[in-house]
Amino acid sequence: MSIQLLVILVPVLFGLMGFALDLGRLYLIRGELNQAANAMALAAAGQLIGTAASLDHATAVANQSIDNTTQLGNKYNFGSLPLNQTSGILSSTVNPPGFFATVADAAAGAAGGADGTTARHVAISITADAPLLFWSLLPVGQSRKTPVAAQAIAGISAPLCTACGIEPFAVAAINASDTDNFGFGDPAAGLVYTFAYNCAGTPTAVALPGAGTVVSYTILNRYDTNNATLDESQQLYRDGAGGLVGSTNPNPTGSAVPVSCVGVNDASETFWPSAPPQLCTGSTTLSVTEALCGLYSRFDNANAPGNCSSSVTDFADLSAAYAPDTDVTTGLLDLYTAYVGNGRRVITVPIVDGLATSVTGTMTVLGLRQFFLEPNTDGSFFNPVDPNGRFIVQYIGSPMPVKQGFFDDRFGLSCQVTSGPGKVVLHQ
Repeated sequence: MSIQLLVILVPVLFGLMGFALDLGRLYLIRGELNQAANAMALAAAGQLIGTAASLDHATAVANQSIDNTTQLGNKYNFGSLPLNQTSGILSSTVNPPGFFATVADAAAGAAGGADGTTARHVAISITADAPLLFWSLLPVGQSRKTPVAAQAIAGISAPLCTACGIEPFAVAAINASDTDNFGFGDPAAGLVYTFAYNCAGTPTAVALPGAGTVVSYTILNRYDTNNATLDESQQLYRDGAGGLVGSTNPNPTGSAVPVSCVGVNDASETFWPSAPPQLCTGSTTLSVTEALCGLYSRFDNANAPGNCSSSVTDFADLSAAYAPDTDVTTGLLDLYTAYVGNGRRVITVPIVDGLATSVTGTMTVLGLRQFFLEPNTDGSFFNPVDPNGRFIVQYIGSPMPVKQGFFDDRFGLSCQVTSGPGKVVLHQ
């Protein structure tokens, strides 16, 4: 009797083992497809910067993550099969990205209809054939494969309370009661301003040609004296070239916000210690020039004025690390939506209640908004050694995601934001 039972159970046992093997393989393959979809969605969402060209850029970078010409593209079936392969026994299909203005539309599976200026979220869908082992021996599995699907939705998050890696150029609100745009106007209007450093002793700054309103700025104190790798000139250059340098060192202002971040409603902000307004006797201080040299790299990192190479330590190595924007020609007569670059010319600026004029003065961050760096009317780029530290910007609101940040009020700033830049997040 026991032998008969064993004879009966052995095939059942092997069948269960085969069934478990197929299920396990399908589970792993679905995980690989999910990872590929997530990578595509996150890459594409990072390109949604509010320009007409952003959908083309988003589609291109999404496709790069499955491009196997360099053998680095995402694959499935234990990394053996490339995605979007339409020939052979096992094929896969990657649908074109769908773009949406809201995450609700993306989650509902509606046809993506947002254009580049309104798209904030992207949906990716992948279907692939997965091979079967045990089930291929049964009548229901004669094709020896079964389709497996994966979807992902990524997009730009809600406004951040704390943004990291942004530029430390702060300006005062023109109208603090206007919590949407702080008096800088409609982002779609293409309003341009001359940013000039807040100096007490220089000749009064006049607007650069084509930009009729002067707005004073200061550089927030993010001088990290505990940084043993970068001296002050290098920190200023890197802050201007690529945003605040990541660090776990304490904030020099004494704030609980990390030194590489800026928090909305932080009331402890001060200006960069070596660039106070009182020392601007004939021109901006060297510290301002060093930061502007970094900002200049967004237009041209190979031909900066000689003052940059002489004042910034290891300038050649630093400048080589920061490539210029892929579009440096879109100018004052163009709206930001016509820009076709990669976002290097967009800076995220803290808006404060008023610019501090003394070493004991503090500033409160009211919000974060973005400006688009403009070339001069003659097509040239701004001068980092301009006596007033002037450059032209276009106000664009907050269309571009920042590198990193936090939604919650983890630093105890009583932050309540309803508008401002977000970051790229994975929704599904």
